[in-house]
Amino acid sequence: MGLFSFIKDAGEKLFGTKEVEEAKVANNTASLTELNAKAGEAIKAYIEQQNLGLSGLGVAFDGASGKVTLTGSAPSQDAAEKAALAAGNVSSVKDVENNLQFPAGAASQYHDVASGETLSKIAKQYYGDANKYMLIFEANKPMLSHPDKIYPGQKLRIPPQQ
Repeated sequence: MGLFSFIKDAGEKLFGTKEVEEAKVANNTASLTELNAKAGEAIKAYIEQQNLGLSGLGVAFDGASGKVTLTGSAPSQDAAEKAALAAGNVSSVKDVENNLQFPAGAASQYHDVASGETLSKIAKQYYGDANKYMLIFEANKPMLSHPDKIYPGQKLRIPPQQ
């Protein structure tokens, strides 16, 4: 699917970045490797909580670059895109290389939420109709729990208009 960029300091806080910084300063590669593995496991658990039907999910995290690499299979492009968004909307993640395999389908667009935006405003921008905000909300569940709970820096999936 490719490489997706995110705002590194925005998102769910699943693991401490202080330990990573301390290991970098100490130049302790064994600690960095262990911390990267723990962070990868935390991100994997977070993605699996989304119940996307993924199989053989592999998550590798590189704390130095903030890059997550996803491998495995997804039942649909929708599930693969949601997995990438779940990983990318974790604090300390800057890029997601989505290598999940899935059956072919229509491509989605992506939107970085700016301060003051609402799902209605975003729906108006992409669909020409603010009332279609629920399409965006549904496309980003379960990462979004409520249509009013979006934050600046969050990346959202904008599905093709139906």
